[in-house]
Order: sequence, then C-alpha cells, then structure tokens
Amino acid sequence: MTLTECAAVKYAVWCIREDNRYVPIYVKKQCAVWLDIVNGLDTEAFVCEKTFRKICKILRLMIHPDLGKPLISCMEDYAWLLIVAVFCTKTRDGNFRLYQTALLEICRKNFKTFYSGVIFIIGMVIEPRFSRFFSVAPDLKLSKEIQLAIKKIIKSSPALMSSFKTLRSEIRCLLTESEFTPLAYSEDKMDGKMAHMFLADEAGAMDDYPVEAMRSSQITLRNKLGIIISTQYPNDNNVLLTEIDYAKKVLDGLNDDKRYFALLYEPDDDIKSGDQWQDNDLVIYQSNPVAYAYPYIFDDLKKKRELAVLYENKRENFLCKHCNIQYKSLGVEGYIDIARLRECRIESDPEFWRGRRVWVGFDLSMTEDNTAVAMVTEADGYIYAKVWGFIPADAVKRKTEKEKFDYNASIRAGECFESGDDVIDYSDIERFILGMEEKFGVTIVQIGYDRYNALSTVQKLEAEGYECVEIKQHSSVLHAPTKLVKEYVLHGTFRYENSLLLEVNFQNARCTFDTNMNRYVNKKKSAGKVDCVVAVINAVYLLQQDMLSPTGWGGQVA
Repeated sequence: MTLTECAAVKYAVWCIREDNRYVPIYVKKQCAVWLDIVNGLDTEAFVCEKTFRKICKILRLMIHPDLGKPLISCMEDYAWLLIVAVFCTKTRDGNFRLYQTALLEICRKNFKTFYSGVIFIIGMVIEPRFSRFFSVAPDLKLSKEIQLAIKKIIKSSPALMSSFKTLRSEIRCLLTESEFTPLAYSEDKMDGKMAHMFLADEAGAMDDYPVEAMRSSQITLRNKLGIIISTQYPNDNNVLLTEIDYAKKVLDGLNDDKRYFALLYEPDDDIKSGDQWQDNDLVIYQSNPVAYAYPYIFDDLKKKRELAVLYENKRENFLCKHCNIQYKSLGVEGYIDIARLRECRIESDPEFWRGRRVWVGFDLSMTEDNTAVAMVTEADGYIYAKVWGFIPADAVKRKTEKEKFDYNASIRAGECFESGDDVIDYSDIERFILGMEEKFGVTIVQIGYDRYNALSTVQKLEAEGYECVEIKQHSSVLHAPTKLVKEYVLHGTFRYENSLLLEVNFQNARCTFDTNMNRYVNKKKSAGKVDCVVAVINAVYLLQQDMLSPTGWGGQVA
C-alpha cells in the first residue's frame, strides 16, 4: 500500500469536499493543510514514505483484541489520519517530525483510549533507544486505562509479545529499551521527567500544569511529541479549552505555528448554538467521526439525545461527552466568524480619513492589562473602523508567551503601542486621543467610554472641549451596537484597516445572552483579550445613536 492509497489520505480528501458537512470546519482546514504537504506543495515539510511503510509493518503485526484482525485492516479513518500525519510528516531540513503537538478533540466511544495505546506502541518501536513515554490523566485509574489498552494489544499480537514486557507500573519495549509509564495528576509530580513523547488523556479535567510540565521536560529534545486527547468538560478552566483556542487561531492563520496538528471534532458554530442539538443530526456526526461509519453507534447516540431532550439531568453528560458542547456555556457563543470578518479587511489609507466626522471609543481596562482606542465613521452605507492597542512596556515578553500572540510584530506594524512600564500610563492614551484630529485630519464628534477606571481621563478630555459619553456596560445598552457590528460584517458593509491584533480580539470574543436575549461581549467568558472589540463597540454605539437621530446620516438600522 502506497501513501496515496492509504486511508489517511483518502479520508482527508473526503473531508475537504465542499458538499461534505459530516466533518466540522476545523477538521476540513487541517486536512487541507496536510494534503498540501502530501502533494508536495509545502516547501518546508513532506510526508516520509519510508516511515509510512515502517508504521504499516507495525500495524500488520498488531492484532485487534476484539476483532482478531491485523490492525492495518480495521482502523478508523480518523485514527489513520492522526497516526500517519503525526509520525510521517517530516521537516525537509533535518528530517525531524514536523508536528510537535497533536490535539484530538473527540467524543466518548470513538475508541480514543484504544488508539492512544496504538500510538504508544508505535512510538516505543520507532523512537530512539532509551526513550521514555508517559500518559498523563487526572487520576491513576484513567491513566492506567491506556496501559490496559496497550497490554490487550500486545497479548493479542503473537508477533509483539516477545518484544514487550508488561509490568505492574510500566511497559517496556525490549527492542529499543524504551519504557511507558502511566502518571496521575492527582498523585504524581510531573516535574523532573524527560518525556520523548507524552499523551494527556481527558485533558478537559486538568488545568495547564501537567501539559506544560511535560512540555518543559522536552525543551532539549529535537524530535519531541506531545499528544492531547479529550472530550469537552463542563468546567470553564481547563487546558483543553486553551489548546483548542490556540489550535483554531493556528488554523485560522492568526498564529503561525506549523508544528501544531489538530483534529477538532466539535459542531460548527452555526449548528452548535441554540437548540439545534435536539434534532440536527450533523451535531452528532461532526463530533463523532465513527458515527458516520457505524449506523448502530449513530442510532445509539440518537436514543441518548432523545433522553437528554426529555430529562435535564441527562443533558450535561450528553452535550459534553457525546456532542463536545459545553452545557454550562450554552448561553455563550462565538461573536463573529473570523473568515467572514477578514472579508471586510482593507489596507490602511490615511487619505480616506481626512475630513471625516468620527466617533471614538476606548476601553481602559486594568492599568496592568491591555487598553484599546477605536475610531469609526460612516461612508456610503459602510462602517469604517481603525483600532489601536496599548500594552505595558515591561509586559510585552510575558504577555506574548502567555497569550501566544506576537506583540512585538504588532508594535512594529503600528497597531499597538508600548506604554508605561509594568502598568499602562493613561496619559499616553489621553495624548493619543487629543492628537487624533491633527494626525488623521478628522473631526471627533463624541468619545464613548466605560466608566471603570476612566473618570480622570474623561475629565481631561472634557477640559479640552470634547463631548464624552458614558456607555453603561450592560446588555440592554450594548446589545444594539454588538448586533449592528455583526450584521454589517455579515452583510459585507463593515470595513477595518488591516490589524492582526483586532482579528485575534474578534476571534477571542464570546457573547452572552441575558434573559431578554440581549447579546453582549462577555470579557470573562471570552477566550482571551477583547479590548479592541469592546472599543469598536463603544464607538459604534455613538455612531448608532447618530444614525437614529433625526439629523443622523440615515444608514440602515439593525
């Protein structure tokens, strides 16, 4: 079997078909990226046929414990893709593995623990001598589920039994003298170990520490690999959410990280929100890849769905574990699809702004946090926006590492400014706003602000003759501009000057609905910094009030 004939490539090709909605959008994006490498279109990476043949030989030797067949003839398509992509994709310079992190977000009963065992067996055979492998899970019982899966495969495979030694606390590969050890976050210290490869199982039940500890152990290794596998969990603070958010930013082109591979089997935003999970079968198919191949699994999931619709106490388990939807966060959804937003991007044109009436919004936040200023205007039925961020000068490196966003590049691009030292110097924001009219040739009609931390700044702006308007950060007030911005983006009548910082903020933004279904961007629920988005919404609020006034410009009201 050649690489182009294998199930991994065929599955990836099937995934990216435009008429295929059984696969979620981010899986499609990852498949498209990987197929470019397969087809030789990537100048930095290739898929190694030699490694592929070696893995196929190992899979022929593995016998499925339940089916009694060689694994090469009965693996799931998504597992083929994960294994071939992770192990066989290499860098052209140095022939090292391209992917250093692999993320698999997948529901229960998709055989994820079994394939975790398969991955460890392959790793122990092909990795260098004396390599160490660790599974990390919330407790030892969960971690040992992978150890049990490995033992079952080895004991079912006569050709492997003489090459492995299974002990109570570890499994050893006698061919390479490597060892696998299950670790429990609740019992074991993660520091002080060197993991050539680790797999974090049920990451949704753990915070960032276990994964970061394992990654720290790999710093000196060139050919390292970390795999993160989990279903969704109902808590709002876990490493899975961080990794999913980062993976989406990579696949959306907001972060440049070619070493990250992610298969995110979760429903697309357009079918995740509201009550569509109750009757839209695509919710099940997109989060359970094996449901498409096995009708009996799909039928069983439909029965569970019926019970979840009827009984509230069954809903959390069904939505989290079988649909990868956080039940506690059903009232939270992404704000604007980044692909639709980018259709509204334009290049900077200083001449456009000269002579324009503009409305300014700012979000001061905490002094040690990011701050943003935005100005908006209307022209020919379009809303135009230009946004700037401010960041504490001494926090650039720390925040770059923590938020995984290159603030130095943003500063060089002129879309973000350093201010103060450890904290923002509000006088920098005040000087910037006071200089906008002269610098950009605009006339500031009004300045909108959130009262929090802004009173001193507002007093100084008003002393210079500007009209400042407090915008209460309440759903009843923010709903209208929040809705207006989204509708103008969807209609293609929103324009913003090229800003990666603003795009990342939109990607981070999450909206909450109150009891009256008023929508607003929720900073606490968002996946990262959203100050630029808040500044835009504050400015658009003022613009919208002008729209609604008898003397306003009379644009289309949302």
